[in-house]
Amino acid sequence: MLDNGFKVRNIDVEDVPAARKKLGMPEKYGSCHTARIGSYVIEGHVPAADIKRLLKEKPQAVGLAAPGMPGGSPGMETAKPQPYDVLLVEKNGKSKVFARH
Repeated sequence: MLDNGFKVRNIDVEDVPAARKKLGMPEKYGSCHTARIGSYVIEGHVPAADIKRLLKEKPQAVGLAAPGMPGGSPGMETAKPQPYDVLLVEKNGKSKVFARH
């Protein structure tokens, strides 16, 4: 994220699901990392380009999620990347595909 112009502050928490819930991200979209950028929550290995698009388009949503740890996502580089979707998580808890990778 630093390489893509984002300022980063790490905060370790004891209870990740509780922190995720407090931020408004449904647990079913949970992954290994949770971030807050502006009013949005970012869950998992979401590419910086998708976050920049989110911030530009400003949809009414909780944020973005890349559930699991898909091979080929940022930080999970591999010789055989697997296709994965980044989801736009809506305020009603539903989601739709925001980007395909």
